[in-house]
Order: sequence, then structure tokens, then C-alpha cells
Amino acid sequence: MAMKAFYLDTEGRLQSDLSEKDTKGAFESKKGLLWMDICGPTPEDSAILESDFGFHNLAVEDCIGNRVHPPKVDDFGDHIFIIVHGINHMSESDIVETAELRLFLGAHFVVSVHDVPLYSLSSIESLVEKDGRPMKRGAEMLAYTLIDALVENVMPTIDRMSDVAEEIEEEVISKPQQATLEAILKLKRSTLRIHRVMSPQREVLNRLSRGDFELIGEKARIFYRDVYDHIVRIEDLNQTLRDRSDNALATHLSSISNRQNETMKVLSIVAAIFLPLSLLAGIYGMNFENMPELGWRWGYFAVLGFMGAVVVVLVWWFWFRGWIARERRRVKRFRPFEVDRDKLTGHISRVTRRYK
Repeated sequence: MAMKAFYLDTEGRLQSDLSEKDTKGAFESKKGLLWMDICGPTPEDSAILESDFGFHNLAVEDCIGNRVHPPKVDDFGDHIFIIVHGINHMSESDIVETAELRLFLGAHFVVSVHDVPLYSLSSIESLVEKDGRPMKRGAEMLAYTLIDALVENVMPTIDRMSDVAEEIEEEVISKPQQATLEAILKLKRSTLRIHRVMSPQREVLNRLSRGDFELIGEKARIFYRDVYDHIVRIEDLNQTLRDRSDNALATHLSSISNRQNETMKVLSIVAAIFLPLSLLAGIYGMNFENMPELGWRWGYFAVLGFMGAVVVVLVWWFWFRGWIARERRRVKRFRPFEVDRDKLTGHISRVTRRYK
């Protein structure tokens, strides 16, 4: 595992990079504030969390393994166990992937566990290493800071999905193709994944903000309420994206149908042009002896000229009626799904100002 531990004693002195022994001693002292972060937990970590820290084995099981757990909050008396979800920005998939953050919150400690590196937690660690500010307001506010940064990093993903939706809407009108359909389906799957975690996560933050747990004081609840409002906004924007993807799919299918109609129209025009030519060729291809034109010296050239005139007249008539039109269309490739990482919490300076 990759573990980092920070301890802020009662006199405001910060200790970082604690050993396992020092971390256990800080936890047992029940003084100050201990924050331990575990990235990529292993089965060996369960013994530390269960025996050294005394966490319930069911909560520890939720921290170990690659299974996806829904957002939830459990009260174990002296501590609460929270699971919230953010976006896995380390993934290079074209479909959005989520990442879990598990938190053990007590009066004097916060233990965070996650499977993949999170930019949001990296930014908080940088602030703690700088001057310890996120830890100076207590465990409940440190947990809020971690959850708030995680949720805040969802918005760049929503913004990127909105850009993708605009690209799709342009393509389904100008030049629908197989890549367009694939992009629509990927967008729909991404919105569905976000909905599956944000919908129950909204209830988790609602419980944390309405006073269901004694560990979260009245002054801290308004901050959790703010995170709840952010999740509601994300849900609304994500629902809008789901509607846009559904509309884009319907428009795509309609455009494909229109293209098929255009193809049938072209084939009908070709058939209409060659129909009179076939009639003339069929008439003069008959083997009757008494056909005056067969003995005419210029008959062959006259028939070919008449056929050419028929083609020109028909093409002009179809163009005059608007059945034939020249149109230049632009085809654009869809780029892989990638969020501008400069917009993430772990990469911008406004985080420093936010937690002053």
C-alpha cells in the first residue's frame, strides 16, 4: 500500500510521514487530529484497520478489493464510515469511470482509503504539508474538505461531456456515421455511470448535513449542505446530458433514414434517366424488316443525339426542381474522452485560497 499519515497535536504542531507505530500511537492517544491516507489497499491492510484501529470488519471489507460499492454512510458509535464517489481521472477510457473514496471519521481521526490516486486528495495533502490548515478545523471539517474536493472535480468532467454533446449534435445533422453512433452510446453510458453514483450520494450528503450524526456538529453541517447542493447541480446537468444524448440518438436515426431516402432518390433519378433510353434502345433493337430509320444514313447518330438530349433535359429538370444539389459536408473525428486537467482541483491555485 501507499500510506501517508499526518498528525496535528494539541499545540498545533504538524507531524508528517509518520511510521506505522507512530500512527497507531497517535490514534490511541485520542488527542489532536490524525489523518491517514491509504492508496491501493491490500488484504494486509485489513489487519491494521481492524486490529490496530478497531474498525468494524464489515466496513474494512468494503475497503479491500475491487468491488464497486454504492455511496453510503454507517454509524458505528465512536466513528462513522462513509463511501462517496468521484471521477477516476487516471483512466484513459472513452467512457467515464468513477472512483471510490472511503472515509472513517472519528472525533480525533480521519482515515481515507481509495484504490486509485485522486487529484483532489493530492491537493489537500499539499495544503496540509504546507501549513496544516485543512486539519486545524477538526476532523469533521477535514472530512468535509476531502469530500468537497472530490465532488468539485466532477464538474470538469461534466463540462467535457457537454462539449462532446455539442460535437455530436453537429455531426448528427451534417454527416451522421458509425463513429457518431458510437460517440452517442459512449456519452449515454457515461451519464448513466455518473447517475448511478450521484443519485444515492445525494442522500448520503443529505444525512450528513441534517444532524443524523453527533460527530458532525451544527457549524459543520452547513458546509456539508453546500456539498449536497453541488451534487444536486451535478445531477441536474447530468440529466440534461442524458436528455441531449437521447435526442441526439433520435436525430441520428432520423438522419440515417433521410440519407437512405436521399439514396433512393438518386437511384430513382438514375432509373428515370435511363428509362426513356432503354425504351429507345428497345424499339430500335427489334428485328423488323420494315423500319424506315434502319436505312437512313444518319439514323444511328440521330438516335444517339436524341438520347443525349433526353439525358440533358432530364438532368436539367431535376436540378431545376431541386432534386439534385451539390453540397459539401465536413466530417470530423471524435477525440477520446479527456478532461482538461488544469481545471481539476489538484492543479489550480484557487484551492489555496478556498481553504484559508
